[in-house]
Amino acid sequence: MKKAFFPLMALAIACSTIIVSCSKDNEEDVNNPNPGGGGGTTCDTVDMRYTANIQPIIQSNCYSCHGNGNASGGISLGNYASLKTQVDNGRLVGAITHASGFSPMPLGGAKLSDCNINKIRAWIARGAQNN
Repeated sequence: MKKAFFPLMALAIACSTIIVSCSKDNEEDVNNPNPGGGGGTTCDTVDMRYTANIQPIIQSNCYSCHGNGNASGGISLGNYASLKTQVDNGRLVGAITHASGFSPMPLGGAKLSDCNINKIRAWIARGAQNN
């Protein structure tokens, strides 16, 4: 019985080491323990609103291809209704999280910060309202 215990314990330790060492998705997250901003601030995802919180993220990261009259790939995110379509069909979260089976966005660029992704997810979880 004791012989079997030690190899299983070693396997459990090795697996937990791998899980802990791979907890960050990208170099930015590893180097910035406070992805919401510098100076010890945290990422605030409470009461996310389209106009105040989500639209600025989409404008600065997506509008060059999907806003201001651009509809790369047939997708426009230039207004609430068109963004809500992408929210409702699941393509927005799939693309910005670089999920398997989705075109990673921004195309050819780094993934949005975890904080911005979490803000978008929080807004969606509250009903993705036009507020």
